[in-house]
Amino acid sequence: MSGLDYFSAVGGTPLVELAHSSPKPGVRLFAKLEGNNPSGSIKDRVALRIIQAAEERGDLTPGQTIVEASTGNMALALAACAKHRGYSMRAVVPPQVAPGIPELLELYGVEILWAEPRSGMLGPIEEAQRLARENGWWFAQQFASPVNVSAHYEGTGREILDALPQVDAFVAGIGTGGTVTGAGRRLKERNPRTVVVGVEPHFGERLQGLRSLEEGYIPPLLDMSLLDRRFMVDSASAFEAVRRLVEAEGIFAGISSGAVFHAARRVATGMESGNVVMVFADHGWKYLTAFPWMPPPDRPKGAPDDVAWW
Repeated sequence: MSGLDYFSAVGGTPLVELAHSSPKPGVRLFAKLEGNNPSGSIKDRVALRIIQAAEERGDLTPGQTIVEASTGNMALALAACAKHRGYSMRAVVPPQVAPGIPELLELYGVEILWAEPRSGMLGPIEEAQRLARENGWWFAQQFASPVNVSAHYEGTGREILDALPQVDAFVAGIGTGGTVTGAGRRLKERNPRTVVVGVEPHFGERLQGLRSLEEGYIPPLLDMSLLDRRFMVDSASAFEAVRRLVEAEGIFAGISSGAVFHAARRVATGMESGNVVMVFADHGWKYLTAFPWMPPPDRPKGAPDDVAWW
């Protein structure tokens, strides 16, 4: 691959200080802006590495069909890569995805196959596995592939340390478990006292891409021994955090990033000093038509929890 192709744009995302958002004078907050990846999310890192590994093994050759269980971002990332490598794309998607995501997938040429969720994403995962077996498709398996973890160990975590050698707390969402495990492991190797914090939605609520472990499905890639703390965030708090980010920092992040920001501020409140790094998995622009951060006055407070917002 040349240094000027699509894949060279994956990774190398900025780590920026949120200078107006820390609740303590001695604590500094930093955000890794993964929405700057080419398809708009952190999933570009995983999609690229998973496809490269499959090609090197000979499991994936031009003309094949890729199938994946996804709530949006991974399917978009795989579809973008597929355009450059000669693959077609199928996505097994639960019905509760954010408004606009199906249209984006269709724009990328993705055929959507709907599947009801069970224990979080277990239903769509099993359906993708069945379809791959019966049709001879290649199943990307973001929830089980160790390449997911290594993409963040070798990429996200390394980039954070290159930009900021001293990380006292690391906050990331728990989706597949790849980000918090891969980057968290890299940071703890540098400084075993780094506090690794996983963020998940309250049980019964949906923040797209984030999973409540209380649903009964523990992602195989998630190394629970790395987690020093877990925060549960409700949708209303995540929406409010998105608004706060725009107002204070001019950063329009996705809703899962709002949940991470909300949790990171709580972590910072309990610290006297230090650096807190959080991962913002995507930008909010793809959700603009849904306006989850500007609910009409007569909308019931709990209504957004019926939709997944990542």
